[in-house]
Amino acid sequence: MLFKQLCEPISSTYTYLLGCEETGEAILIDPVLPTWQRDLAVIAELGLRLVYTLDTHIHADHITAAITLKRESGSRIAHPAIDALPCTDEPVREGVPLAVGGIQIDPLFTPGHTDGHHAYRVGDRVLTGDALLIDGCGRTDFQNGDAPTLYRSVRETLFSLPDETLVYPAHDYEGRRVSSIGQEKARNPRLGGDRSLAAFVALMNELDLAYPTFIDYAVPGNRECGVCPADVPEDLQRYCRQMGDSRQG
Repeated sequence: MLFKQLCEPISSTYTYLLGCEETGEAILIDPVLPTWQRDLAVIAELGLRLVYTLDTHIHADHITAAITLKRESGSRIAHPAIDALPCTDEPVREGVPLAVGGIQIDPLFTPGHTDGHHAYRVGDRVLTGDALLIDGCGRTDFQNGDAPTLYRSVRETLFSLPDETLVYPAHDYEGRRVSSIGQEKARNPRLGGDRSLAAFVALMNELDLAYPTFIDYAVPGNRECGVCPADVPEDLQRYCRQMGDSRQG
């Protein structure tokens, strides 16, 4: 398997490129609209063909590039079935693997950040979206988020994976790129160690986070698989415009 971690710096989002060396088929997980041309260029350089895009959830901080990539490359849009998006070509569900050439992607239902959130296990790696971050987790105060549900998703589903499983999150705001299940179980300040459900819920309730900058445009845009709404104000147009090359990994 070819594996690349790509970064979109406006929303500090990691996009993951997985490619099958035998068939040349590739998938992008959590692609971001401003960097779609960069991502296709990387795929072309590697001699791959994009067959799927896949998002972990309906994002509130950026717009997915799914429908743009479908238009430009003919890729199919995979998305958690629970969100029931009309623009989805391939609904994904826990317990039903998604195959990309010889690569098997196992969806794990991990709600709590949003009610439809999924993580994706690929061999010895798990792409955790916003459910589990490095030394942190996603917020639970919008999009039907729920702190007790997120606690159970992480502690009962993700932390049940082998300790050596590599953790690749959807975001990191300090430039960190990878962790492990064992590391997060031991030292994650929100969810690791002996942190109780009651303590986690109290912590999340006390965060007092600012209203997300782009949520009012990102959520409706992502319900259409990546349409940038027409009324995005000028100071937020950077979330929709093409960026220069900013590849990582």
